[in-house]
Amino acid sequence: MDANRPPLGMLLCEWRGARRMSQLDLALEADLSARHLGFIETGKAQPSRETVARLADALRVPLRERNALLLAAGYAPHHPESPLATPALEHMRQAIDLILAHQEPYPAFVLNRHFDVLGANQAAMRVNALVMGDRPSVHANLLHQIFDPADFRRVILNWPEVAARFIRQLHEELLATPFDARARALLDDVLAYPEVPQGWRTRDIAATPSPIVTLAFASPLGPLRFFETITTFAAPRDVTLDELRIDCAFPADAHTAEVCRRLAS
Repeated sequence: MDANRPPLGMLLCEWRGARRMSQLDLALEADLSARHLGFIETGKAQPSRETVARLADALRVPLRERNALLLAAGYAPHHPESPLATPALEHMRQAIDLILAHQEPYPAFVLNRHFDVLGANQAAMRVNALVMGDRPSVHANLLHQIFDPADFRRVILNWPEVAARFIRQLHEELLATPFDARARALLDDVLAYPEVPQGWRTRDIAATPSPIVTLAFASPLGPLRFFETITTFAAPRDVTLDELRIDCAFPADAHTAEVCRRLAS
């Protein structure tokens, strides 16, 4: 076993704590005896690959972290992580390009789970150039763009509402992957920007978020208002696909729709 890698038992205990499951809860969900699970967590028993997979299913572990569980158990990772440009993902890449193209003349972005912008359609480029006065963003990460006063934040008319919505999304990502150090660092980074409420450091479980949040941008052609939908891949087999999100923006009023059409023409 790699001395730098946490043991499987420790990882399972951490995931159980994050999911608020007792040892008995997890054993029942994974169709194991509590005694056998206890031996696995203490390192007295070596689980099979199938057992690790059942435990990961019961704990709702994302693909990247499933690979980490397999490695900790002494097995090779099961789920590949392929760059989007690889031939293996050609069909998926074509599907993404098709979604982006069909979203015209309205913006669409491709993001990963850390909100890095991996791609965008031409409509997104046109709207960004309009609201930013052809000034490029200094960040390749959507959250930094939204929270940095020197970036898109200065043209978002309803910034507190929008920022609160994205903070909730980041907390949801951390809830799904509680040991994601990069997501935790991203939360620290955005909270360090000026006038960001420190109360946002913790997830507000009492809040009832609106199902639709409108993003309003100042522009030379008047305010532009969009609402968004998020597309993910069902039953992905690749870590990259598991972490992809396609963010499509739709006009929330007739003026915004007309401006988008004018920009496209």
